[in-house]
Amino acid sequence: MVGFDVSEPSRRALRWALDEAELCDATVKVILAWTLPVAVASVPYDTLDYEALRDAGEAEARQAVDEVLAERSTKPEVEFELVHEHPGQALIDGSADADLLVVGSRGRGGFAGLLLGSTSTYCVHHARVPVVVVRPASEA
Repeated sequence: MVGFDVSEPSRRALRWALDEAELCDATVKVILAWTLPVAVASVPYDTLDYEALRDAGEAEARQAVDEVLAERSTKPEVEFELVHEHPGQALIDGSADADLLVVGSRGRGGFAGLLLGSTSTYCVHHARVPVVVVRPASEA
């Protein structure tokens, strides 16, 4: 299972998970967890089009996954799940049925200097399965 948020770190994590799945003849489950951004959450409830927000996020994520898959000559089986939940909790919940959880070292959060983002840290401490944190080559 791989956590995916369209960021470059999550694309690296997806690439790593696809490579591993190919070696093990496994399926990769891509989890896209979404919540409303704080700025949107302050908008009156009845004025939001939740379906449009969800659909736009899912379309962006599916396109990004397709771009990563297009880089490959072989493609393991990939499942995609959109979850309306805090990303860390969605990945922990999803990891109950996984053999391995793969995440990028950091995602789209606002603290670019962090070596490990909050979701990755949460997963390392709470996942029910082994966690692989994929870092950029410059951090290795």
